[in-house]
Amino acid sequence: MTSLPVTVDPASPVAPYEQVRAGIAELAATGRLAAGTRLPTVRRLAEDLGLAANTVARAYRELEQAGLVETRGRHGTFVTAQAGGVPDEARRAAADYAALSRRLGLPPEQALALVAAALDARS
Repeated sequence: MTSLPVTVDPASPVAPYEQVRAGIAELAATGRLAAGTRLPTVRRLAEDLGLAANTVARAYRELEQAGLVETRGRHGTFVTAQAGGVPDEARRAAADYAALSRRLGLPPEQALALVAAALDARS
């Protein structure tokens, strides 16, 4: 996992955890962090930014409370669809299509290729 393009300005009056929180939220909102993107571990990001682990942990907690990320235990912390402004209907449709594709035995690459072709056909 590579580091996030988030910076912390030690001279800023904004608390470091808030700078991290706002930076990740902005990356997700603009699509630079897509839904499902795994974030670096707290320890890794803290090391990359030169911060205490508790500072990054607080930023992650606040992002999770806002519904922008979700922690899946040992699997890590991931950007939610909500963070990127994906409508609930689109998330449900994607989940339904994924379930149908699995039931039909389609490999993920083929299922994705079908979606790409359908999107291109509508252009």
